[in-house]
Amino acid sequence: MSFYINNTNPNRPSSINASALNGICEKILVEVNKVFDACLFREDNESYTLNLSNFVPENPTYPLTFITADSIPGQPAIITSANIERIDSKPNFSNVTVSLSIPVQVNFKDANDVNGTATSNLVITRTVVLFVPQDSLSSVQVSAVAFFSSQIGSFTDTTTVSGTGCLQIITKIIALVDVLVPTFGYPCLPPCQTIENESNVACPGFFNQPIYPNTR
Repeated sequence: MSFYINNTNPNRPSSINASALNGICEKILVEVNKVFDACLFREDNESYTLNLSNFVPENPTYPLTFITADSIPGQPAIITSANIERIDSKPNFSNVTVSLSIPVQVNFKDANDVNGTATSNLVITRTVVLFVPQDSLSSVQVSAVAFFSSQIGSFTDTTTVSGTGCLQIITKIIALVDVLVPTFGYPCLPPCQTIENESNVACPGFFNQPIYPNTR
C-alpha cells in the first residue's frame, strides 16, 4: 500500500472533490522559498560555440561529425552571477541579469562511423524584467534553471563546435520566509506494499511511537 495504492483514507494527498475548507483543522508555520515573480524565456536560433573535453572514446578518429548538443540531465545550470537593478520609473520592478553556465553533452560520429560524446559548458547572460519586493530583513535571491538543445552544428576544429540551438530559462525571484498556512493536519501513512511479510517482530514497542509530534 502507499498514498495511492489501495488507500481510501481521507487523510492522504489527493484531489479535492468537495469544499476545500472541509477538514481544515489547524494553521501551521512553515519555512519556504516564496516565489514573488517568475518568467519563462525562450529563444531559438541561438548562436553558440562550445569548447569540448572529456571525449568518449578518448581518442576518436578525425574528422568528427556533429549530431546533437543537449543539456545534461541531472546536472543543473549554475548561476555564476546575478544582478538586480531597480527601474526608477517602476520602483517595484527591476532588470534582473543572470549569467549561467549550462553543462552540455555533444554527440558525434568519428571518421570510422563510431558514436562518441564530449562535454562542455554553455555560458550565457540574459536580462529580464521581474517584480522585486522592497528590501527587508528576508533578502530576495535570484533563482534560475536553464535547458539547451541543438541539432545544427559543426566542428570548427578538433575540440570546438559552433552552431545554433534552442534555449529555455526559468528565472525566479525568491526569498526564504515563514508562512502561516491552513492544513488538514498530518497525513495517515499507510504500510508499504512488500513482496514478503515478516512475521517476527524484534521490537514491538518501537512501532507504537507516533510518526509526528503531537501539539494538542
